[in-house]
Amino acid sequence: MSLQARTQGLSLTVDDALRGTLAFGLLEAEGATLAPLPRAFDEDADRLTARLTSLYAGKQPADIPGVAETRALFHQLDMDPTKTRPSSEALLRRVLQGKGLPRVNAAVDVCNLCSLDHQLPLGLYDRDLVRGSVRVRVGRDGEGYPGIRKQRVNLAGRLLLADDDGPFGAPTSDSLRTAVTARSRNILVVLFCPLERAGAHLSPALEHIAEMLTRFCSAAVTAVRVVR
Repeated sequence: MSLQARTQGLSLTVDDALRGTLAFGLLEAEGATLAPLPRAFDEDADRLTARLTSLYAGKQPADIPGVAETRALFHQLDMDPTKTRPSSEALLRRVLQGKGLPRVNAAVDVCNLCSLDHQLPLGLYDRDLVRGSVRVRVGRDGEGYPGIRKQRVNLAGRLLLADDDGPFGAPTSDSLRTAVTARSRNILVVLFCPLERAGAHLSPALEHIAEMLTRFCSAAVTAVRVVR
């Protein structure tokens, strides 16, 4: 699937203090059907988890491609990746512990598999619940939100996504306010990518997510772009 022509969509701006620090991939899709996933998805997930377990079981995070770069990005942003883990690393650690991927709904499961495969933190949001434009910035004192399956997520001093109603996403844990549920039909995906991986990994990851959402959720991809 070629995504070159699909460039319009949600407005996203990056605060000046964060420019030149990381890149972002955005994907929007409409008409998602979040029915139970077919056996073909389970087979894809089983193949990936078996390959990752064979390659990386027993290795330190610094020795795993993608993990080290994302950890370095977190350190650059004054975030401790051992206390607030990148979501992609958390998925990998779960798989290497033999726990498999969590199952939530079709869109979440598809995006978790892609995040695990490409080792890029990924946020998935109900597009209809994102208000106005999106800004990438650092959290202010006292900022936070109720997280998905978590208590309040503290965002002070941390990288976040905010819309007109305030913060709703981060590369560690997303908000309950914009969570994708069985009722969601229009979705927004945001990838957080270290600059040194952006050239080789960001576009292929977006292509993969688009293909998987189309294949398993019958979603129509309407906008894809990279923001640096």
